[in-house]
Amino acid sequence: MGKLDGKVAIVTGASRGIGAAIAGLFAAEGARVACAARTLREGEHPLPGSLETTVATIRQGGHEARAFTCNVAEEADCERLVADVRAAYGPCDVLVNNAALTYYQPVVDMPYRRWERSFAVNVHAPFLLSHLVLPDMIARGAGAIVNISSGAAVGPGRGPYAEGTFRGGALYGAEKAALERFSQGLAQEVYGHGVVVAALAPSQVVPTPGTVYHHLVASLDDPRGEPPELMARAALILASEPREKVSGRVVYSQQLLLEYGQIPAGRGLGIDRPGSGYSQI
Repeated sequence: MGKLDGKVAIVTGASRGIGAAIAGLFAAEGARVACAARTLREGEHPLPGSLETTVATIRQGGHEARAFTCNVAEEADCERLVADVRAAYGPCDVLVNNAALTYYQPVVDMPYRRWERSFAVNVHAPFLLSHLVLPDMIARGAGAIVNISSGAAVGPGRGPYAEGTFRGGALYGAEKAALERFSQGLAQEVYGHGVVVAALAPSQVVPTPGTVYHHLVASLDDPRGEPPELMARAALILASEPREKVSGRVVYSQQLLLEYGQIPAGRGLGIDRPGSGYSQI
């Protein structure tokens, strides 16, 4: 039996990268997976990856998934996504807020519309989708919400700062810090209703089409990176373990996998946050 047998899972940003890996593993563990993103077909986005590709790969493995196009920055799209998934599969049991929009641009150069749009995807959408799925979870007395964060949530600390260091991360870092605080606050609110809420960050940069585009890794097979499958396995732990073990945690992928014996001792990186000092973008 799979760890998610009979569950309905919504995974945003499932057209590529971490989201596609999470969707694939959740489906293999028995969930009916609603794969949500803006890119339905290959070629509709400058980066490779699409919902059709993710769903086809899952179905080739004999598992169940469907594509749901959604711009999570739009309230109406989020409302339609949750309603359409309920109609197709039933109420949502697991929500993974993975969709992201990133502008690595210094504040002095950034138009307000970019700042606003990025917050809509990275912070407002996790709130809105959580708000929409929670009534069913609370009524059932069970559910899980996993918010995908980043080590960027931990700032660079106080100065002085060296010249030539990374610039343009203030927006993304602020968003992920907000997401982590939101995750713990929501976890506290719904703990008594049997709902798990946690935040998960990679221990190293994950090679994806997006991180390659932003030059955070050299390629999809950059050996310095963390395979997206590790994030998927860590997300599965948070989505399937008892709430008293995982709810309210803000944790790194490899630290969690090490704790659960899924990677060799000595490999796990990072510790529960805040205050770890981790500053990897």
